[in-house]
Amino acid sequence: MSSIKYGFKRLSEKESDVIGELFVSVFEKEPWNDDWSNENQLKLYIHDLVGQSNSLTFGLYEKEELIGISMGRIRRWYSGSEYYIDELCISASKQGRGIGSFFIEKIQEACKGLGLSNIFLLTDKDAPAFEFYKKRGFHEAKNITAFSKRL
Repeated sequence: MSSIKYGFKRLSEKESDVIGELFVSVFEKEPWNDDWSNENQLKLYIHDLVGQSNSLTFGLYEKEELIGISMGRIRRWYSGSEYYIDELCISASKQGRGIGSFFIEKIQEACKGLGLSNIFLLTDKDAPAFEFYKKRGFHEAKNITAFSKRL
């Protein structure tokens, strides 16, 4: 990673527009290919992640440009409170430079500062993110299975 200084801060619903722009720019491309053309659905989704009392959203900036986001929530559990990450991404044009690793480190520091004891997230096994997380010390939860049912 170059000597560029990055800004890291907690975000709120006030930044929803810029969060949504970055989110769409990443997840409408390979390997995700999500279709976020329904702007109302996108606004509702961002609100669900950023606008709740237990929401926890972080942003990574290069100068004034938002280049990374992590959206999730604080989840209270019998063993302590954790950061449940629903979405995490780095701008496609910035990937492969160590910025994601830097962002994860800053997220971990912030979570420790908030007294959180764990970070939990889901990702597809066949997505590049799977190996990214494994290389950064995340462990696959072997005793958890995700279920889904189309209605």
